[in-house]
Amino acid sequence: MTLPTKIVVIGAGSASFGENTLAALVRSRKLRGSTLALVDRNPEMLNTVKRLAERLNHEWDSQLTITAHTDHREALDGKTEFVVSAIEVGAREGLWRRDYEIPLQFGVRQPYAENGGPGGFAHALRNIGPVLGIARDMEQTCPGAWFINYTNPMIRICDLVNRHTRIKAVGLCHQIFIGYVMVGIALGCDLGLEIPQGIVGMHADITQAPLHDQVKEQIVPRLDIRAAGLNHFSWILSIRDRQTGEDLYPLFRRRFFELDPAFEPLTRRVFEAFGLFPVPGDTHLCEYLPWVSDPLTQPWEKYHLHLYDWDMNAAVREFQHERLRRMANQEMTIEGLEHADSEGALEMIENIAGAGTHYHLAANLPNRGQIDNLPIGATVETPVVVDGAGIHPVLVGALPEPVAELLRRETAVAQLCVEAAVEGSHEKAYQCLLLDPVITDIETARSVLDAYLTEYKEYLPQFRKSVPGAATSHRTSQEKEKK
Repeated sequence: MTLPTKIVVIGAGSASFGENTLAALVRSRKLRGSTLALVDRNPEMLNTVKRLAERLNHEWDSQLTITAHTDHREALDGKTEFVVSAIEVGAREGLWRRDYEIPLQFGVRQPYAENGGPGGFAHALRNIGPVLGIARDMEQTCPGAWFINYTNPMIRICDLVNRHTRIKAVGLCHQIFIGYVMVGIALGCDLGLEIPQGIVGMHADITQAPLHDQVKEQIVPRLDIRAAGLNHFSWILSIRDRQTGEDLYPLFRRRFFELDPAFEPLTRRVFEAFGLFPVPGDTHLCEYLPWVSDPLTQPWEKYHLHLYDWDMNAAVREFQHERLRRMANQEMTIEGLEHADSEGALEMIENIAGAGTHYHLAANLPNRGQIDNLPIGATVETPVVVDGAGIHPVLVGALPEPVAELLRRETAVAQLCVEAAVEGSHEKAYQCLLLDPVITDIETARSVLDAYLTEYKEYLPQFRKSVPGAATSHRTSQEKEKK
């Protein structure tokens, strides 16, 4: 059965994401005859991806209509049912490095600087404007379409679309599998798994990824793990054996603490303190915690927290782009793309368009009661069921209150960040940084904010309407008048 639909992929030139999503969509037998509109602002990469798509379309006999556009407005129309977005403003590694370096000038040493902390704030501000523009254009041309988001910071981008537009948005991320891999490592002997030698942690590293994948391929079919919380900040609620139905959480608790203490030490301490296991691994978990940035105790050293390797990953990106070019030029086989994984986009599209039924391990939607003790409307991550009527979150009840309180604080930070970006509000931006667990000094928050707004002024035109520091200056003048 074919399900002709129209899918717009924005950020199609993304090195790894674009390749995998493209291949998964083109390979789908259920989507034969659909229209695939590819969008990327880089004409050279767009041309490469279009030629690769046409090659896949021909060799796999997918019978797709494929178009290419440098402006998303050319691709959107009334027939569009799905918009898959993986945009990223600027040269990612260079800007990420600056997100980290700028607060260092004021004594703020971030543990990772991608999705939480001041770096997550700056990252979100740059991406919010373009995403809001896409969603506004969708409201005019295809208001019933689904916006499928991969852009980080996931919580903030999804919150933007869900609270500030009429568009339906779902955020997808593969981070749940990090939790699966850690459970697999701990229970490997009990379940008869082959755990490869050389796994030292769960941080992003091109040498570790293949080892993680070996565990993932064995453990995912074997266990049902249910997790919930926020993206990159979710928690395992249950672990059950798919073959026997046995509750394996008690055994996992014992086995995890038998592992080498050097394996994910921050995760170990948080698990020990709160009684629930955090999913994302140390390098993402650390972004949202108030105990990892102290300049005196330097906990990043104690927990061996890895910064992102910007130079290495920039080089990997160039390698991936060259690989795309060679496949598009038919100088390289496409054999490996038959097993490409879209990280959920394909499953969402096939089952909504074709009225199927699919259980997905983790997706980000507005809280409508799926987590009882988190704010209604906040973007939360839970399992979901996908069918012809849409995407339905699985209700998980209440989280333990100490865990919920950590998540509520991050929710408040995320929502203030989004409101600041939408309104161009210095005051809300300042408040956002003051609530962030990485910031511990009120004057430092102002200094970091002003430095970011100066550094990234070309990306943040909405903040040019007022002067950095205006909110603080206004209050100071009022206080002087009272005196």
